[in-house]
Amino acid sequence: MMRIEVLALAVLVGVATWAFRSLPMRFDLSGLRPEGGLSRLLGATGPAAIAALFVASILPLVAGGQGLPFWGGSAAVIALWLWRRSVVLATLGGALAFGLLSLV
Repeated sequence: MMRIEVLALAVLVGVATWAFRSLPMRFDLSGLRPEGGLSRLLGATGPAAIAALFVASILPLVAGGQGLPFWGGSAAVIALWLWRRSVVLATLGGALAFGLLSLV
């Protein structure tokens, strides 16, 4: 049985996500100054969401004792990207490094 707190949190996060994605498209924001507070808030929302998702996805790996596969896979992605500037090669190489280091 689901706890009411978990359900309430899921609904709250869903409503906030909808509001951040939907409301800026429904209002005419063309008159906003680029240096204004609302423009900066909306501009920072995307990178902040990506950073939060990244931390939430790696935290269980690092805390669960799988630090080596994470760091090895991340190093492979960065190294392959710097070497060839290929997203495909970096993604596949990072996944391969992560998989191989998970076996150790």
